[in-house]
Amino acid sequence: MEQSAQTMDQAIKTARIKTGKYLTFTLDDEEYGIGILKVKEIIGMMPITSVPRTPEFVKGVINLRGKVIPVMDLRIKFDMTAIPYTERTCIIVVEIDSEEGTVLIGIVVDSVSEVLNIQENEIEETPAFGTRLNTEYILGMAKTGGGVKILLYIEKVLSAQEIISLEKAAD
Repeated sequence: MEQSAQTMDQAIKTARIKTGKYLTFTLDDEEYGIGILKVKEIIGMMPITSVPRTPEFVKGVINLRGKVIPVMDLRIKFDMTAIPYTERTCIIVVEIDSEEGTVLIGIVVDSVSEVLNIQENEIEETPAFGTRLNTEYILGMAKTGGGVKILLYIEKVLSAQEIISLEKAAD
């Protein structure tokens, strides 16, 4: 039974890997990508209002044209060293599907690179790092320009509980 569940999970993950356009960005000199259909807009850094009693990676909320949007720092979420924001630091507003519907969340990244059209044959599955490491938030590894870009499955970067706490922060 467990084997068939793993096979089903792998089939679902493989089905998500497909040709498409990805917005690429950097965090700590590493390149990442998010499916362009999940990206609503890219904005420069703006004042972020902190919200008490939220996880460390939640920077707070912003007022984007009258809509309150929670913002998280992807560096901190990925256990990277926090650095001061620069003129290249920006917020990518993404749309995440949750139990309550779709949620807009801002993610702080070091810099946005470009939009790439990545073919399915350029994408490999996530390597097995061992059973103790959770990599379900990685959609695949794109081999482009002699390097590797980590493609994120943005819905899995946050747990369901974290999405709920972000929704509450925005209310």
